[in-house]
Amino acid sequence: MANLIDGKAVAAKIREEVSAEVAELREQGIIPKLAVILVGDDPASVVYAKSKQSASNKVGIEFELFTLPASTKEQEVIALIEKLNHDTSVHGIMIELPLPKHIGKEKVMSAVHPKKDVDGVHPINRGYILSGEDGLFPATPQSCIEIMLRSGIEIAGKHAVIVGRGETVGKPLVFLILKHNATVTVCHSRTPDLGYFTRQADILIAAVGKAKMVTGDMVKPGAVVIDAGINEIEGGICGDVDFAAAKEVAGAITPVPGGVGSLTTVLIFKNVLKGIRLQQAD
Repeated sequence: MANLIDGKAVAAKIREEVSAEVAELREQGIIPKLAVILVGDDPASVVYAKSKQSASNKVGIEFELFTLPASTKEQEVIALIEKLNHDTSVHGIMIELPLPKHIGKEKVMSAVHPKKDVDGVHPINRGYILSGEDGLFPATPQSCIEIMLRSGIEIAGKHAVIVGRGETVGKPLVFLILKHNATVTVCHSRTPDLGYFTRQADILIAAVGKAKMVTGDMVKPGAVVIDAGINEIEGGICGDVDFAAAKEVAGAITPVPGGVGSLTTVLIFKNVLKGIRLQQAD
């Protein structure tokens, strides 16, 4: 039976650190602020935006939500982003997804200043992940790393198999985990005989976006299993790993919910604080 990795406990610890750093900045007269742009009224996006607002209040970060109608033109969204880029009281900018179909996602995300890009999706920040330079990186891949490091799991020298090659999680995670000296294999939905590769993993990370795709017989006995997936199923949500079967084989495993996803919002706040340091260096 695997040890359960408690993402909520890890998130609580990081939240304490963020609160302390925010308090220090406020003493210096710097009030960290996150601006979130929501275009349209996608129900999930509204919920996410409001949950970030509640969470930011708890750590002392100012929060401003800009809600625009779904009919807003792309250029108007970009104009708002440019205004926030030049507003020195705003330290982080987020765009809630999905955007309406007439608005180009890449164009809008690339309009955010790289040092305010708390989602870590700007081409410059993507380049910094590859080059090893310091930048703002996506929260979910960072969550996968943090949840292991703070749970005492050794990464260096281990064989990490990542299932998923998406722009948001899989690809950035390859380079973030390489920084910790893992040996990395990347698989995806079109990998033939996926289990052949996953059974070699000391650390198995699932980020493919398919419910329970990783079954118990695909896990090496004693492996660390990190589930970065979140899928809606009847009766709730589940990850990309068949948790009930995998926990019988793995040495340690993250649940869904209560695992990787518990850290994402607080790591966005850490990006806001990192953004302040990067902006001060200009």
